[in-house]
Amino acid sequence: MPNKVGQLIEDNPNAMQRNNLKLNQRIKHKPDYDGETRFELFLLDDGQKKVEWKDETRVPNTAVFTFNKEDHTLGNLLSQRLHQYKYITFSAYKVPHPLFATFELRVSTDGTMTPKEAIIQCCQDIVKDLDQLSRSFTTEWLGKRIVSEGEAERVAREQNNF
Repeated sequence: MPNKVGQLIEDNPNAMQRNNLKLNQRIKHKPDYDGETRFELFLLDDGQKKVEWKDETRVPNTAVFTFNKEDHTLGNLLSQRLHQYKYITFSAYKVPHPLFATFELRVSTDGTMTPKEAIIQCCQDIVKDLDQLSRSFTTEWLGKRIVSEGEAERVAREQNNF
């Protein structure tokens, strides 16, 4: 029996999974993904579009947008941002299946703007907000860095005086 366990470890050297055999040794197991190729989970397949949409025929001024290779982060961001506009009457998203990186966003407007135009305006506003956040963060980070470097120089001067 120890030979079989040893052979399992030699055949698959990259994994660590508990073996329930009498020896209670560890055998290697390779995970389904590795850190280097994780980004590939969000790459579009051949012929796949990032966003697909169709008009809802039962409710006027309503459309359902399907975002492929995206998750709750973008779904919640878009849905909540759409609630801030006066011309949006309804906005919500759902993830049809937790194993697939896809969500559906349903948008209804009052008719002054189409759902597609509302999504485009929302995305433009989010990009502006994120740009402002990036600039503010960079400014604060540079300010903290200057202060910490100045503090380090002051401490060095004080230590040299004594």
